[in-house]
Amino acid sequence: MFTGLIDLPWWGYVLVTLGITHITIAAVTIFLHRHQAHRALDLHPIVSHFFRFWLWLTTGMITKAWTAIHRKHHAKCETEEDPHSPQVLGLRKVLLEGAELYRAEAKNKETLEKYGHGTPDDWLERQVYTGSSRTGIVLQLVLNVLLFGPIGLTIWAVQMIWIPLFAAGVINGIGHYWGYRSYESPDAATNVLPWGIIIGGEELHNNHHAFPSSAKLSSKSWEFDIGWMYICILQSMGLAKVRKVAPVPVIDPAKHTADIETVRAIITNRFHVLAHYAKDVIMPVLGDELHKADESCRGLFKRARRALVREESLMDEEAKTRLEAALRRSQKLKTVYEQRQRLQQIWARSSASQDALLHQLQEWCKQAEATGIKVLQDFARTLRCYSLQPTTA
Repeated sequence: MFTGLIDLPWWGYVLVTLGITHITIAAVTIFLHRHQAHRALDLHPIVSHFFRFWLWLTTGMITKAWTAIHRKHHAKCETEEDPHSPQVLGLRKVLLEGAELYRAEAKNKETLEKYGHGTPDDWLERQVYTGSSRTGIVLQLVLNVLLFGPIGLTIWAVQMIWIPLFAAGVINGIGHYWGYRSYESPDAATNVLPWGIIIGGEELHNNHHAFPSSAKLSSKSWEFDIGWMYICILQSMGLAKVRKVAPVPVIDPAKHTADIETVRAIITNRFHVLAHYAKDVIMPVLGDELHKADESCRGLFKRARRALVREESLMDEEAKTRLEAALRRSQKLKTVYEQRQRLQQIWARSSASQDALLHQLQEWCKQAEATGIKVLQDFARTLRCYSLQPTTA
């Protein structure tokens, strides 16, 4: 019986399968996602072409289609036009039929033309990678059988379901339905796990939606993005160049007055600002109110905990009702929550003149300090210290 050119123990076939699928995941997250869709980094032509060839060989995905669909997802996130939102279509459909949703949207010529600009359009792309997109998959099947014998069919089958299951299903489905949120972005994106290894860092999906043009998806010190590790290795070898990463707040203790730079820094770091406001203002006030409340109010405040820091557009009617009931019982909570809403309005009006935005920020700080709530007063003082990151020559 033909056993293939390479004979391995059972665990050897497992390692080969994991290695092949991991390279595919790396190609998706580094080349398709961070390089093509978001232009967060530049890749050396050799690396870029290797990823194009590998994706043709192992998935048959077309660069322009994948890029266009993902860009449309960001532009129309959680709306009827989102190609794969579980908030609209349901988790089960996106999780189990993610590949079908991708194929359906890939046939939409309007999507490809509007969102697929800037993707490769050379002879190889037109005639081979796009023109014969299924040939690579067949070639991979033949190679697997030649190299590993009948077990090569199993390895090939795993390869075929890996991207539809983990990328199309888990990230597009679970990544907009379940997990933790470090940033209150205006969509339902979540971080599925804090260690982005299995799906190349894409597990940190909330971080990505907060800072979509960042080449690095990890944000907290305890988060790990293996895709970013690979990018750093490529950059050290001169094979990649990072163009942008998520901003990091710069606090200048010497500043005591808000200026135009403060406004720019706050708008740039708005998701960081909201996260700090939740941690340093809302949660301490909620803790104080829980400590003072009787048993009936304590339960009410606990049930409203998530809604107090949640993006308002993502709350359902039940959450809004719980929030309103809690705010009616506590003037202090109502004050800090309303101040949070007013703070968000500053960057919501970012089309206004810088002088107008500065005036709004200064007024916000005065109102915050006038409340007499210490944690809010401290936050307002810190807000004045925000500065932009220094640029390097």
